[in-house]
This record gives sequence, structure tokens and C-alpha cells, in this order.
Amino acid sequence: MLTRKQHDLLTFINSRLNESGVSPSFEEMKDALALKSKSGVHRLINALEERAFIRRLPNRARALEILRMPEVVQRAVSQGTPPAPRGDVIHADFRRRAPALPAANDVVMLALHGKIAAGQPIMAFEDDRQLSVPTALLGPGDHYALEVSGDSMVDAGILDGDYALIRRCDTARDGDIVVALVDGSDATLKYLKHAKGMVELEPANAMYSSQRYLPSRVRVQGKLAGLLRRY
Repeated sequence: MLTRKQHDLLTFINSRLNESGVSPSFEEMKDALALKSKSGVHRLINALEERAFIRRLPNRARALEILRMPEVVQRAVSQGTPPAPRGDVIHADFRRRAPALPAANDVVMLALHGKIAAGQPIMAFEDDRQLSVPTALLGPGDHYALEVSGDSMVDAGILDGDYALIRRCDTARDGDIVVALVDGSDATLKYLKHAKGMVELEPANAMYSSQRYLPSRVRVQGKLAGLLRRY
């Protein structure tokens, strides 16, 4: 199923691709959806990718491909039907509406497993702290939280001091932002890429270089599911 925001973003990307053949930037998507930060765009992109509506094309900047459009959106565009009210969730059959997602003040407690580097790998540590997280930020699966340290992922909207919400998994696709454990001790948050038999951990900051390792040295411990920022 898709939320209203996911629908809006999918429609916007499709429109831009039809107009120019180039997918919009994260900044353009943020402005189009009136979001406060690009981390919200990243979260929506991940959700659409996981639901097989879009895919990211490897080795190309700003490259998104529409795989399919919900039937209700296609019908609305062709008939000039007004969009559904904000807050609605469209079911997977795309023919009926469901109640809105749980209110943002519904929270769940996640284990806060210390700091994760968004720069050079640093030692990851665990403690018994917990972080309260709105359930609306999390999808299915088991999650935990890490505090971000460093600035190498700023162009992906991930800032020093943010809390990264991680869905536990041990596999990921190229282009996913993952928690990668290097040599069994150092953890870092990076884009995952495979090239020429090596694993590359790519930053989202031109001031940093990619880190390249033999596959035996890197273990995926989760994928980025969302972000929390405190002001």
C-alpha cells in the first residue's frame, strides 16, 4: 500500500520523467512535497523502491526509473479526478481507501546501540539505552537506532547527531544506505556498491572518498529505514 505522500512523490517523479527524461533532484522533490528535509524524501524513495514502484539506476546520479504506477493514479490522471485527501492510505489493490496511518505520537521504544560513523569507520558499541520513535517512521521488520557521528552523508540528508533508524538485515542492494561492519569491529553508514569483486562504501559528501574492501571484510548489519533529528 502507498501513503498519500508516497503517491504524491511517485506522481511527481513520473511527471518530471515524462517532461524531461531526467528524474528530479532530492531538493526539488523536497520542495514539491513541502517536506522540511531531504531525509523525508529519502524515506519515501526507499518505501517506493521496496514496494517495487521505482528503482535506482546504478552508477548514475539522479537516476530513478518508474517500474509501475498504481491503477488509481493512472485513472485519476486520465479522468482529471481530484487527488485523495491527505492522510489516506491506498491499499495494494488500488481500488479502495483505508484509514490513515497511526498518529505520529504513537511511539515504540528502540534499542539505541551507540554511535555509527558517517565518516571513517569508528568502533561501534552497544549499551542499554533506548530511543522513543514514532511508529509512522518505521515499516515492517525488526529495528534499532544508532547515533550518527560525522558529516560524510550530509548530501543524503544525514547530519551529525541525527539518529539513524535501522532495519535489521544481512543483505542489501547497490544504492542502499547500510550499516556496514568492517573487519568485525568498525561500523560505518554508507551507500553500498559492488564493483570489480570489491565492496565499495560510498559517502554522500564530495570531500570524502569511497572505501573499498574485499567482500570477506564487510558484513551488512542493516538498512536505513528513517531518521530522527532533535533541535
